[in-house]
Amino acid sequence: MQHDDAHILVIDDDARIRDLIRKFLARNGFWVSVARDAAHARRLLKGLDFDLLVVDVMMPGEDGFSLTRDLRREMQTPILLLTAKGDAEDRIKGLECGADDYLAKPFEPKELLLRINAILRRVPREDPEPQPPKTLHMGNARYDLSRGELWMDNEPVKLTATENALMRIFSAKPNKPISRAQLVEELGRDDGQAQERAVDVQITRLRRKIEADPRLPRYLQTVRGSGYMLAPD
Repeated sequence: MQHDDAHILVIDDDARIRDLIRKFLARNGFWVSVARDAAHARRLLKGLDFDLLVVDVMMPGEDGFSLTRDLRREMQTPILLLTAKGDAEDRIKGLECGADDYLAKPFEPKELLLRINAILRRVPREDPEPQPPKTLHMGNARYDLSRGELWMDNEPVKLTATENALMRIFSAKPNKPISRAQLVEELGRDDGQAQERAVDVQITRLRRKIEADPRLPRYLQTVRGSGYMLAPD
């Protein structure tokens, strides 16, 4: 797997560390989502596919060991554990839970990058049952879910990181309304009306890129009382 195809979920209760990791990995070509705890991560995992999880062990509530052990029962997504404890017993415990690698805090960002790339190189390049690319069509526009690319006719349309995140969220649940509060949560933002208004602004910008008439949206619809819904052809 090429790292520029990889979507990484960072799960850490420390907002400063989450933001530092997100910015560093984004600068190195990764698509990055963040979760503040195990419960938040589980909600994101229900609607989005990730290529690798970076999981902090020392979190309030369900810790990283428990989350890793439980996720491993139902998915094979690579998991890299982060912890403030670096002794051998904890490393062994993490690996026994199903983690692919283990990195003790504090760490150099470059070492995190090397560990992630090493894990992704071990992921098989070929699916045992190859599937055709998943593409959603919206009139003259089409969105390639596997590549995270939007095209209008034969021309690529540049999306911001937030616009692409919204497209991934909507594409995971086509023809199903998603509330503004849920969009805020899945984008990894703090709760609040200001963030919901920011989502409205992003929806307006996204409509300009996929709708023939953004004022009368056909595909990215407003569902009264429920939020927004992507209704592809």
